[in-house]
Amino acid sequence: MPIVGRSATQTSTGQATIDDSSKRRWAEMLGSLTELLPAESGCVLIDGPAEQAELFASRLAEKLSWQQHTRSVQVTLDPGGGWDVAIFLRTAPGGRHSPVYRKDGQGGKERDERRRREHEERADIVVDLHDAGWPVIRRVAAPLAGRGPWYLTETRAFFACRAATWDAKFGDDLPAYRAAVAEAGIRRSAVVIDVGCGTGRALPPLREAVGPAGTVIALDVTPEMLDAARPAVQLAGASVVIADARALPFADRSADAIFAAGLVSHLPDTEAGLRELARVTSPGGLLVIFHPSGRAALAARHGHALSPDEPLSEGPLRGFTAAAGWELTAYDDAPHRFFALAERR
Repeated sequence: MPIVGRSATQTSTGQATIDDSSKRRWAEMLGSLTELLPAESGCVLIDGPAEQAELFASRLAEKLSWQQHTRSVQVTLDPGGGWDVAIFLRTAPGGRHSPVYRKDGQGGKERDERRRREHEERADIVVDLHDAGWPVIRRVAAPLAGRGPWYLTETRAFFACRAATWDAKFGDDLPAYRAAVAEAGIRRSAVVIDVGCGTGRALPPLREAVGPAGTVIALDVTPEMLDAARPAVQLAGASVVIADARALPFADRSADAIFAAGLVSHLPDTEAGLRELARVTSPGGLLVIFHPSGRAALAARHGHALSPDEPLSEGPLRGFTAAAGWELTAYDDAPHRFFALAERR
């Protein structure tokens, strides 16, 4: 059914109050979303729990109505009609889903969950609505990913509100970081860049690896994460850089090693991102791709199934690294960690 725009604070059950920061986040996210839509799009499907889907569709329709002089796009909750782009809403469990699921989900909770995952995987855009006041675009299909500045605004929005509590939740990962750095074999006196350093859990072991004559650089795109990283930065004697991993402010072949924890899955274009990392790495240099949870555990945490087409799946990762100028020399997707090592050709 078509959706007619209405007030951004109106829900299907009445009036809801949202604070100014939430209003700004919604406006920013919807702005990124409309820029992602191809110019030829005529209809957008909103797929998710019924109440959230209705509210989201209303807000998107209102945003698009302001652009009617340049484009005419219909927003719908009806999967039976024709639509060009599907937006999936990733929400907390327990919601009553839209007609897509009421039709497909008969047969119990297990089948409904399987269908939900299938719809998320097929969607062109996935929006995280676990916090209804702080929506974030979390995944965009490759054909749309290069459109607009959504990547920077949404990445910062996702991590900024989590920076202060990140170490409280994941601080017990420090031994895993130390073990990964040790296994990588980064040479003494090297220049190493921690790309997407977050709160800096890898910085002290990276300093130990390169020694006092080496250089450690902490790089992240989210200022709040770098603020949270200050104790680790000071302990490691690291330099701090705010920058996008896709456009590193370093000369060609200026680094001996890149440490990338949790970075690859956030890149909108995996091959292009790995190529930029290769650009700044000298021949024979190392790329350490790490996460303190294995892919299966991470997928379960986020409520979705593993796919063989994911960038960190072994086949795709070998292809991406080779195309970007790396040779994958180690791959370990264990339950307790993900570790891959590549050498710059």
